[in-house]
Amino acid sequence: MILPTIRASLSRSDAQHLVGLLGRSDPDLAESARVRLERHGLDSVLDDPRVLNALLTETDVTVRPSVIYYVLVRQTLLEGGLESRETADYVASVLSAFGHAGRAYKISPEAEGEFHYLVDMVSELRTAEGRKPFLLRVQMGDFSLWMAGLFPDYLEARASRKGAPSIAYFEELGADGYRSASESPEAAELGLEGIFRGVADHFTGVRTALNRISDRHFWPASGNPVGRLLREVSGYAGP
Repeated sequence: MILPTIRASLSRSDAQHLVGLLGRSDPDLAESARVRLERHGLDSVLDDPRVLNALLTETDVTVRPSVIYYVLVRQTLLEGGLESRETADYVASVLSAFGHAGRAYKISPEAEGEFHYLVDMVSELRTAEGRKPFLLRVQMGDFSLWMAGLFPDYLEARASRKGAPSIAYFEELGADGYRSASESPEAAELGLEGIFRGVADHFTGVRTALNRISDRHFWPASGNPVGRLLREVSGYAGP
């Protein structure tokens, strides 16, 4: 089960390192960052676009990759007007977890089976019992966000050439998965009902933010530039 724990895991040394990165070439900027940290907390530093630039360009960054994911997701969501830090924390936690081999296809790290297609998750829901329906619905949301967010060009190419499901299909099932999961007692026990509901309600906006991350940082020279522009300005969902 993926939990939004990146912000809570940040230590005092992490904060000091980020402040140091922010003010490396400007003592005045370093001092103002320290003051902001003391007065307004670490979030005021994490939200500074200059911190993201430093994390992506400096060669001696020591924070965990999950922290970089958080700052990247948080600031890209802010560009689209999505201000929830809890949503950013959850989405970044999904990216961090799914970056480990095979995790994107499992409903939990200890699960034996894998699901490579949404239709198989929907089919499994018909007979699943106990906690498994909740985990399947969360996985539908996580997997849809991962695929439609970071691999839109791949999905669009498959839809065009092979008649495979479009990005709109992933959006619909992903939002339904999160919304159904938010209504379960398990989500309430974990305190995740609000996060799941928020991602479901803003699935297109979150997906579009991840498209920007994919286009800018992961595969900046690939894909269809017209399709990218349409996704950026209108939440275009492919063919």
